[in-house]
Amino acid sequence: MPLPKCDNENSVWLRRTCQPGAGGILAKLRVLSTHLFLNQRLHPELLELADHSGAEAVEIFAARQHFDYTAREQVAELAAWFRSNPLQAWSMHAPLYFGREMGRAGAPAVNLLHPEKARRIDAMDEIKRALETAEHIPFRNLVVHLGERTDAWSQRTIEYAFIALEYIDAFARPLGVRPLVENLTGDPTTPEHLMEILTTGHLDSIGVCLDLGHAHFTVGVPEAIATLAGRIVQVHAHDNHGLKDEHLWPGEGTIDWPATAAALNALPEPPATVLEISSKLPVEPSALPARIRQAFDLLD
Repeated sequence: MPLPKCDNENSVWLRRTCQPGAGGILAKLRVLSTHLFLNQRLHPELLELADHSGAEAVEIFAARQHFDYTAREQVAELAAWFRSNPLQAWSMHAPLYFGREMGRAGAPAVNLLHPEKARRIDAMDEIKRALETAEHIPFRNLVVHLGERTDAWSQRTIEYAFIALEYIDAFARPLGVRPLVENLTGDPTTPEHLMEILTTGHLDSIGVCLDLGHAHFTVGVPEAIATLAGRIVQVHAHDNHGLKDEHLWPGEGTIDWPATAAALNALPEPPATVLEISSKLPVEPSALPARIRQAFDLLD
């Protein structure tokens, strides 16, 4: 995808990612994922909290109980806020479940690699519904999960991934959105397998969201960065103790953050830093701005 023109002085992320006469990212963009507020309806006051916490942009987490991308009123409310404020919508995380309870009420997962064709089509259609909000909220990237933890790696899996990503990319491109696949914990989404999918499928317009927490308790962060280096557009930054996905604040687990920051800064285009913290961690609302700034500082 070509870089946008650098002619919008009110756009923070454009100022950070553009330079007249030269492409590329100049500095790591600070992005806060609204995953931090997953148990609340996303509303302008939460976006203002992000703005006051040192974030320059947000990643909107498309879970219906949080951001109902099918509700015109909520989409219009947020679109109006973004038009009037400097905080930008950098990315959207594609929906993971069809229901409003993140699967707890029995709703199936949005699985692009499901063995049943009807389920794969339903998954692509659900992601398309979320993508359509880019007509009103101009986010630039869409983070996509391929499959679930129990999915196996096979030639059929590769074919399903090709079909899904080509479909999503074809719909996203006219909206100015770039799909990003995320490394997960299942076999089809290891860094090595993601690169195989992207390269053998000639999916040159699709990038990668490197999830540092997932990498830490699977292949390791250094190996993941080395494998995905040429494709990384953004990172999901959160911590754990190397055993499970905890989405802790950076520094509360066992990731080597100085080494991680150095490796990311050494990339030709340092990726945007998307802070993706669990909504269940005990932090007083009044302490959140300082905690968010501290986390971003650790990753610079």
